[in-house]
Amino acid sequence: MRYPEDHKAETHKRIVAEASRRFRADGIDATGLQPLMKALGLTHGGFYAHFKSKDALVEEALQAAANDANAQWVKAFAKEQPLETFFERYLSAQHRAHPEQGCPLPTMAAELGQRGNASPITDGVLNNLLVLVEKEVGSSDQALTMLSTLVGALTLARSVASEELSDRILDSARQTLLAQVAAAKAAKA
Repeated sequence: MRYPEDHKAETHKRIVAEASRRFRADGIDATGLQPLMKALGLTHGGFYAHFKSKDALVEEALQAAANDANAQWVKAFAKEQPLETFFERYLSAQHRAHPEQGCPLPTMAAELGQRGNASPITDGVLNNLLVLVEKEVGSSDQALTMLSTLVGALTLARSVASEELSDRILDSARQTLLAQVAAAKAAKA
């Protein structure tokens, strides 16, 4: 049976997309190659026709996750109140419940650092977001603090068993950040 010319490229994209979702949801080390390939109806051995190693897949999947996140952020920052909209979306029950669709930083940043495989893509994700937030608040340090609060709050909210406590973490971080935005806007005026 002959495959269409673009079959290998399409299969490669499918592997990267599935890995991107699984790495964000479960983490890199918890995502095995065999279950990943099986979920796509592919063989474990076929993986090596597309990638030299799992680390090569991690880089591509992280880039795909970064691209997804950036697209979502651009939409949020196109709204009338961009920071408020962004904070609401980022610190939402939806984002907490569906890490596979969201920002890669809460799941993958700590793991990449622990593995000693810090990625320039992580730097890029953070820098892209930093530019968007800094443009709104006018301070690089304040923007970095806000981003650290977002990622930390979402990470903690996902890690606790109590949904009530998880909601409190998200709400508290969101209210604190919104108060900082209001103060920054008042200082500009």
